[in-house]
Amino acid sequence: MPFVHVSIRTSNLERSMQFYQKYFWMKMVSRKEIPQNDAVIAFLETEGIPFRLELTLYKSQKKFEQAPYENRVFDHLAFSVKGIDELVKKMKADGVTVTDEPFNLGPTGNRIAFIEDPDGTLIELIEKQ
Repeated sequence: MPFVHVSIRTSNLERSMQFYQKYFWMKMVSRKEIPQNDAVIAFLETEGIPFRLELTLYKSQKKFEQAPYENRVFDHLAFSVKGIDELVKKMKADGVTVTDEPFNLGPTGNRIAFIEDPDGTLIELIEKQ
């Protein structure tokens, strides 16, 4: 069976959608109210890639915080990017949290960096070499 989506919680659905649309060129393909659990979900995808990111806002959730990195159950999302150094520079200028500046994985490996989305979800950026 194919893997179809991953869901992450957000404290502000509009802000999160704007973040993923701006930096990862994702488009919203559907948005639904889920009255059974007082939630709103939005599915984002990148054209031509059969995988979706589901953003979930639980309207009654009052406290929203990420566990310290070493205590997290979910580790990170990953996106393939081009021009990683320029992208990270722009993200920093926009106030995005950069946890690891771009670096090479060995002498001929990919170049990677780590950032956080507006709710602290860790995101790996990968530029293939």
